[in-house]
Amino acid sequence: MTEAKTKPYEVAHEFSDRAILVGVDRGQRGWPIEEDMAELARLVDTAGAEIVGEVTQRLDRSNPRTFIGPGKAEEIGRLAEDTKATLVVFDDDLSPSQQANVENLMLGVKVLDRTALILDIFALHARSREGRLQVELAQMEYLLPRLRGLWRHFGQAAAAAGGALGIGTRGPGETQLETDRRLARKRIQEVRRELKAVSAARDTQRHARHRSGVYRIALVGYTNAGKSTLLNALTGAGVLVQDKLFATLDATTRQLELPEGRIVTLTDTVGFINKLPHSLVEAFKSTLDEVREADLLLHVVDTSHAMAGAQIAAVSEVLGELGVSGSPQMLVYNKTDLIDEAELLQLQRRSPDAVFVSGVSGAGLESLLERIASEAAHRDRTIDVLVPYTRGDLVKMAHEEAHIILEEHVESGTHLILRVPTARADFFAPFVRVAEED
Repeated sequence: MTEAKTKPYEVAHEFSDRAILVGVDRGQRGWPIEEDMAELARLVDTAGAEIVGEVTQRLDRSNPRTFIGPGKAEEIGRLAEDTKATLVVFDDDLSPSQQANVENLMLGVKVLDRTALILDIFALHARSREGRLQVELAQMEYLLPRLRGLWRHFGQAAAAAGGALGIGTRGPGETQLETDRRLARKRIQEVRRELKAVSAARDTQRHARHRSGVYRIALVGYTNAGKSTLLNALTGAGVLVQDKLFATLDATTRQLELPEGRIVTLTDTVGFINKLPHSLVEAFKSTLDEVREADLLLHVVDTSHAMAGAQIAAVSEVLGELGVSGSPQMLVYNKTDLIDEAELLQLQRRSPDAVFVSGVSGAGLESLLERIASEAAHRDRTIDVLVPYTRGDLVKMAHEEAHIILEEHVESGTHLILRVPTARADFFAPFVRVAEED
């Protein structure tokens, strides 16, 4: 079965493009086509285009030339003409030849696949220098194999307009193509060098936190699960919160004080998404190092979303790609204020080890902090030390990085009973009176 239709979408901003969405229904494989298309619609809206039509086709395998069937591609071309569409967006990735072939059927209409769309959104939301460089690297690597198709498309579009090449499209054919490829490869190398230098500063900060023994927590989850709202609620970070996919792109780290007074770090990371292109995971590895090196991952879930279970699976798949699927994790169901009490009780019975919170109302945050404190305590040792007065540096370390159970000043020094991170326990080893592993 196939479907082609125009759909009215409520919008609240001006648009630069009129888009037709294209999806392939593979039956039982993957997400339901309705959910796939709804997510694609949100991505396109986030990118700033008005949706004027939607086309789906049931296929077991993609067409090697046009991805969808050639007849369906021609139908999309007619729909684009009828709706005055300027953009056609596929919910899957197209090969360079497939993209070029589809564009040849609808001159004057841009054709994007899922990766290009997400890259465009990333470019829109990147704020830090590192984030912008990561986006540029991913975009250049995406465009490099497509340069031939772009030049052919420019030439055909010019011919259709009257045979004359426009400004920016004139050049000696293959010679110009090879020049562009060489320039693209050179720029990729330059961006990688710049990114390596910028990433070094982040590495220095991250390694300093590691050496300090500070317990590190990373927020991970599907995009728009409410990670930034949760970070703000717990730390007062004041980071951007929008009801948009990928509203937060750059990692943000803030200090968090636990109930017993311990200071830990909490990092908000880029949200994941179904069918997240592998190239983006590769490009953002330096940012996602915060995930790989965290002591605890808080996997934040949008409790109110109809596909919450599938979103959990999609995030777990990306975590597997990053090699952290075995890291300590805590499932945190957010946005509990958006479901009724009966639904919440049912979900709590199904996931007894999860924590249920609302970053907006604050419900459940105390329980979350207690659970985090309990997890952090597992990484501690309780030690009984007598620190000489000449080692005030260790007393300072105890106050800044440990939980002090007892502190008293005696004739020979400062008597401390404290819970200290294992990574820092060796500094106190020469002065231990009683040591006990928890």
